[in-house]
Amino acid sequence: MLLAEVAQATQRLADAGVPSPRNDAEELAAFVHGVKRGQLHTVKDSDFDARYWEVIARREAREPLQHITGRAYFRYLELQVGPGVFVPRPETESVVGWAIDAVRAMDVVEPLIVDLCTGSGAIALALAQEVPRSRVHAVELSEDALRWTRKNMAGSRVDLRQGDARTAFPDLDGQVDLVISNPPYIPLTEWEYVAPEARDHDPEMALFSGEDGLDLIRGLERTAHRLLRPGGVVVVEHADTQGGQVPWIFTEERGWADAADHPDLNNRPRFATARKALP
Repeated sequence: MLLAEVAQATQRLADAGVPSPRNDAEELAAFVHGVKRGQLHTVKDSDFDARYWEVIARREAREPLQHITGRAYFRYLELQVGPGVFVPRPETESVVGWAIDAVRAMDVVEPLIVDLCTGSGAIALALAQEVPRSRVHAVELSEDALRWTRKNMAGSRVDLRQGDARTAFPDLDGQVDLVISNPPYIPLTEWEYVAPEARDHDPEMALFSGEDGLDLIRGLERTAHRLLRPGGVVVVEHADTQGGQVPWIFTEERGWADAADHPDLNNRPRFATARKALP
């Protein structure tokens, strides 16, 4: 019976325009029944929980799956998320993967890493977990987001601070090996085209950044240059429509080398990188 209910729910979510209807129908069934997705077939007909249709109705109304379940998966992490914090996206996993490879290639014993605009803490925690001897620092401005960040970082070795990413960590100037950020980058003019899950539920502070979406990235370029040691690397996520623009912010005149753009797993421009020029 449960699998028949899941099939019916999948159709309802598809009709509502949910991008991954089967995945979400199965995730919610597993969540309500307290099993893993691969164990749904073990739930007896008599154990079907009618609350399933309540959560399907919420998802049908385009409430984010992660707000309903209270959890988001990112690389090897399970994070707590909800209203007030940006829900980490799968495309950011490839940004972190590039950063991990870059840090390992540096051959630094205890690499110093800074995550600007950390949100849920996904990027900082993934780097701390996957680069075992790294020293990871993270900053977030929003008190609403920090309620979730602190939960996720409890017991971790990440140094979390509240503050503006543009002025953060003056104590680390000139020492950092890698600066990474998934900042807000959606142009204000694009508001009506943003998926309802993001537009109506993610905090605006985490989404929009000026007329062309690049206001904060321009500010973070200066922060990254201030923090990095010569030869250190910056990695910044951006919208797939901004691929031609972001590398041009990290110019030779401003002290950068090797500015380049990189695709995500769908082969869309997703993040820019640059190296702080040697003196």
